Amino acid sequence: MIAPRPLLDRREFRALLGARATNALAVSALATAVAFQTYELTHDPLSLGWLGLVEAIPALSLVLFGGHVADRRDRRAIVVIASAIVTLSAVALAGLSASGALSLAAILAVIFATGIASGFERPALTALEAQVVPREEAARGVSMLSSVSQGGAILGPAAGGIAIAVVGIPLTYAAIAALLAISTGCLALIGRKPIPEPIAGEPMLQSLLGGIRYVRRTPALIGSMALDLFAVFFGGAIALLPIFATDILHVGSVGLGVLRTAPSVGALLVMLVATRRPPSRHAGRTLLICVAGFGVSMIVFGSSTIFAVSLVALFFAGVTDGVSMVIRNTILRVLSPERIRGRVASVNWVFIGASNELGAFESGVAARLFGTVPSVVAGGILTLAVVGTTAWLVPTLRTLDIGTARPTDDGTIAAPAGSAQDAGS
Repeated sequence: MIAPRPLLDRREFRALLGARATNALAVSALATAVAFQTYELTHDPLSLGWLGLVEAIPALSLVLFGGHVADRRDRRAIVVIASAIVTLSAVALAGLSASGALSLAAILAVIFATGIASGFERPALTALEAQVVPREEAARGVSMLSSVSQGGAILGPAAGGIAIAVVGIPLTYAAIAALLAISTGCLALIGRKPIPEPIAGEPMLQSLLGGIRYVRRTPALIGSMALDLFAVFFGGAIALLPIFATDILHVGSVGLGVLRTAPSVGALLVMLVATRRPPSRHAGRTLLICVAGFGVSMIVFGSSTIFAVSLVALFFAGVTDGVSMVIRNTILRVLSPERIRGRVASVNWVFIGASNELGAFESGVAARLFGTVPSVVAGGILTLAVVGTTAWLVPTLRTLDIGTARPTDDGTIAAPAGSAQDAGS
């Protein structure tokens, strides 16, 4: 028997790693720059929430259709075009900032455009990655891709904050656009992949809903997605970091960059471990424990007025979120049949988009109504409640072993002996 090629010996996997690394670096720096500039323009916490909402509206509205397209068209072409649109958005922000014409309305318009691109890119990229990474290397591949993404996310916020202080916002946006162009080029190096054979005569509406039906029939999938949705929706505090940096911890733009980096450092460390020891056995139970740890970390962070304590809390939030991210992404990979992988991924991105973008809006609204600190502490407490409820309602998740689980057409989980491939592959 011929031994499988190591992942790093695969040219397309290396290109994918390069795309993920540069994209994460650029996008995290972009988020830092946009949030800082927005708060500097308005000094209103609700404006930070509007950033998330304006991106979420097109992204969530289009993502199910994006999943349908990803299962019917060339996935690589979709992600390259979407990445190019985000690159042009960074160029637009650079030009508007340099001309002095940048306003909150202009920022929201550009973010809206990136949301449109995200609606198509997210499911297509998830499905494309599954075609690049062999099934037997799923957990290791997810860990490696997540590691380089976190590496970019570590450098991005700090680099963005420092760049704003040193060279100003226009040149910061220009550098971000250059990184996004490199990411787009890396994606273009990946070869075209086979397009799944559609079901003859399947109506578009039935196709659009195919991912929803499959996820609904698979408790482990919907349980893991719900954990991410409600934990980040209630427990996330990233959108409010400019307020903590400016008004509570008094550390400025550089401190903001460091705060945004702390969770990524924690996540990267555990992901590097996961590349050697992927979390397969008892994965469901580990996922529940980690999300609970994330909630506790948010309670500590929201209660802190000391910069060092806040950094440690965010670091441990990243550690717990890093493990849960690897497990959630691997569950999605191993329990999604190839023929509907784009549509299943689109459902996952609805959950992620709701937790991230709508969660950012919820954070802004809660901070305006109840105050920044009470809203973050209460969110951590609600996260713990979500974990307990999910563990009770989804017993399949508590016992899930992603090393042996396989999908079936009816959404149940099979665990056959040997190395059976995904249903529909």
